[in-house]
Amino acid sequence: MWGRNSVVQHILVYSILSNGVLEIGDTVQLRPSAQALAVQRQQEIYFGKEANYYPRIFSEPIPIPTFTIPRPYIRKYHEKPNICVGRIWIKGISSSGMVHIGNTENVHAESRIDHIRQLSGQAIRPRTKVEVRRD
Repeated sequence: MWGRNSVVQHILVYSILSNGVLEIGDTVQLRPSAQALAVQRQQEIYFGKEANYYPRIFSEPIPIPTFTIPRPYIRKYHEKPNICVGRIWIKGISSSGMVHIGNTENVHAESRIDHIRQLSGQAIRPRTKVEVRRD
């Protein structure tokens, strides 16, 4: 696993939020995870019990697909032992996203977001007119 070196002259990360990972160095295992509840309402009404909501999406196991095709045989030849990069500029790392400079043996990242949109009972007119024609 530890076949090459990573050389970075300069890295600039503006923000790391909500289980984002910036890992520098060799790592055997990375397992970032994030769970988020995003509620978007047409009217600003708060009932006080929003934090008690825990949907099934956060507890159900994620099915891992099985592949019937055999893994391809890959033979690599690295002419140079180093991967050299001058500058890396990153705006943000968030919600179990990761930036890793180095070698990693195993990565399992998980991000579960339940995004709820609650609209008022009034009919909302679309801004664009849609016509359906049958010829």
